[in-house]
Amino acid sequence: MTKYTAKPTDAHGFVDYTPTEDRTWGTLFNRQMTIMPHYACPEHVKGIQNLALKPDAVGQIPHITQHLMAATGWKTKAVAALISQEEFFTLLSERTFPVATFIRIPEELDYLPEPDIFHEIFGHCPLLTHPLIADFMEAYGHYALKSSPEEIERLGRLFWFTIEFGLIQTAKGLRIYGGGILSSYQETLYALDDPFPKRVDFDLIDVLRTPFRIDKIQGIYFVLQNFEQLFSLLQGDTLAKALDEALRLPDHPLRYKGETDGEAGTTSHPC
Repeated sequence: MTKYTAKPTDAHGFVDYTPTEDRTWGTLFNRQMTIMPHYACPEHVKGIQNLALKPDAVGQIPHITQHLMAATGWKTKAVAALISQEEFFTLLSERTFPVATFIRIPEELDYLPEPDIFHEIFGHCPLLTHPLIADFMEAYGHYALKSSPEEIERLGRLFWFTIEFGLIQTAKGLRIYGGGILSSYQETLYALDDPFPKRVDFDLIDVLRTPFRIDKIQGIYFVLQNFEQLFSLLQGDTLAKALDEALRLPDHPLRYKGETDGEAGTTSHPC
């Protein structure tokens, strides 16, 4: 159950946000922008510029759509806080990204049990200006719509460890591209600086065999060499073969910070 309610849009798709909500966006935006050059992949930083995101007010869906359409033919759509898997996959297949219209309250800047508009717009939309990510997301939606429930569970792991919590090698070293990380100040710092999590080269079978929890900060991150590697996963029968093999093998065990060294568990979520 959620305590948040999606805010209504007017006839033109705009939302009337309160001054407190605009300030919350600004706090989140400015906090992330102070660290983005050293933690985010260059494509995400460029995407923020391409979307003309600013700290003075909550991003508006019609403005984001205008910039996305110009870049890659994507658009955004206002949705309730939570939508069904089928609706999510259908929207992706139509090059449409769902955006919840509420923003977290000031008391929950660092943890939110569900994605809000800052997560969706700041975390995910910048990379939708990149052609390979834009095409991957569309293809992922098409693939998921024709998959079995068992396959969809594994496809959720692929999405989690790439689009939500993925790392990538760049000319300046290891950087973040996952929107779940880049919309969280705490996990942005943790993902690259903390000694606890494993950071391993991306292996499709291992990703499909790795479960996850949304209430724990990550214990493992998978590292792409480039975005071409991600896009290639949905070409030919690569993913189908990997799903068949992964479904025959046991899951990898979960290990989170605080569970083996006596520290208190730390919660996190793609927010």
